[in-house]
Amino acid sequence: MVKKSILFVALAGLLLAACGTAAPAAAPVAGQPTTGLTVSGRGEVRLVPNIASVTIGVRTSGTNVSEAVAANAAQVADVMEALSSLGIATEDMQTSNFNVYANQSYDPMTGLPSEIISYSVENTVTVIARDLSKLGQLLDRAVSAGANSIWGVSFDVDDKSAGQAQARDLAVQNAIEQAQALAAVAGVELGEIISITYAPTGYYYGPMYGMGGGGAAAEASTSILPGQITVGADVTVTFAIK
Repeated sequence: MVKKSILFVALAGLLLAACGTAAPAAAPVAGQPTTGLTVSGRGEVRLVPNIASVTIGVRTSGTNVSEAVAANAAQVADVMEALSSLGIATEDMQTSNFNVYANQSYDPMTGLPSEIISYSVENTVTVIARDLSKLGQLLDRAVSAGANSIWGVSFDVDDKSAGQAQARDLAVQNAIEQAQALAAVAGVELGEIISITYAPTGYYYGPMYGMGGGGAAAEASTSILPGQITVGADVTVTFAIK
């Protein structure tokens, strides 16, 4: 009987010790809301482009590699001079690609390359145009000066910070309006904002460009369609519920 009493006392002591080390239940912090309403808002602003980027290339061929390179350099120099005459600054012209490769004939029996018949040289320059009213004239003048490849025409805005800020503000306003509408339907009252996250969503560009008249035609220049650029913003806002 004594042994059973001792065992009972020991077990009771262990249980009390375990209860003493257990973490107390978390109590709500005074003034901190325990429920909330989370909504997402989006804002978009359309901007009119004020700059354009275009890749202009010159491709030449010749039976002698040195002559092909020299001819290409002279033709590119003519194109750059023509662009400079339209007000394109030197710092807005950058070489983006330069290739020299051999053109070979192929054995009709084996399909394998046999001999070099000529050499081709490609030189491409990326140009930034800051006066879109002259972009069509720029393309025509480049072709007239010797450019025989033009691609990658794209439009942009040199400073999108104001538009991005406006899109952000519209996104917050959109989130507030959604929260107010949901609260009214649910029959609850909104409290203060608990948290808010913001993320710009990138840029969406309009059409590239349309070809109007011929490249070298004096009476009809290439028509340009800059379109618009859309900047967006997303926010996620959590409101307390009173």
